[in-house]
Amino acid sequence: MIASSGAPRPSVLFVTDLAYEARGRRYCDEDIFLTSRLRGTFDVALCHPRDAAALLDGFDAVVVRNSGPVLHYQEAYDAFRARARESGTRVYNTLDGRGDMAGKQYLVDLSRAGFPVIPTVDTAADLGLLPRSAGYVVKPKLGADSVGLRFTERPEFPAGADGTLLVQPRIDFRYEVSFYFVDDDFQYALHAPRPQRRWVLEPYAPSSEDLDFARRFVSWNTLTHGVQRVDACRTPEGGLLLVELEDLNPYLSLDRVPEEVRDAFVARMRDSVRELLA
Repeated sequence: MIASSGAPRPSVLFVTDLAYEARGRRYCDEDIFLTSRLRGTFDVALCHPRDAAALLDGFDAVVVRNSGPVLHYQEAYDAFRARARESGTRVYNTLDGRGDMAGKQYLVDLSRAGFPVIPTVDTAADLGLLPRSAGYVVKPKLGADSVGLRFTERPEFPAGADGTLLVQPRIDFRYEVSFYFVDDDFQYALHAPRPQRRWVLEPYAPSSEDLDFARRFVSWNTLTHGVQRVDACRTPEGGLLLVELEDLNPYLSLDRVPEEVRDAFVARMRDSVRELLA
């Protein structure tokens, strides 16, 4: 008989779509790396997002990572959330975020509240609130990865689309920058110095004003535990505007940061999952 080595290790169901193809990114590489590191602390099994609801009862926690746009499997995702709440299963990211996890209504809410966000409306009656622009962006409120996004010359809503679409002015920006957090702790920042190449990212040293900007949205969010990415654009005037608050399954671009930064991120994420289990 093999002697026991002590208390069993926590078990984690790691939800990912290793076959998902994203433009300019290899989701599978990131999740292979993360699971290889997390196995030092947890017993880890991988599953596709469509299988998560049926499997979650056998694990201490479920970690949702690069599972692709939810709209591709909305029914399965809704079933997973319902089953997790019903069973009390701990989910990471926790299911209490109000950023992209809950759709893009937050862009409308933040815009109305005067936060530094790209002006956003979701009804034809509010189109007059948008600033004049050379063009506009129309996209689904439940969209992701530019699915359903289109550009128009005028701000407009198709008939019957109120509440389901977002309209924003096209913003002339110098570059995009992303701030990465574990829980409330800032980890690193990356930017795309060439706007036409969004995912060719380089390390970015944020100023104290930059971090104040990002932390304002992390504080506004209600996420208890998890990884968050605050995406922003730098305007010609030098300010930052929020583009997206990703708190569902943000791609982390860990291949774009130095090894010591990557190691520190994994250690903080591991501790965050432990805190969730505690």
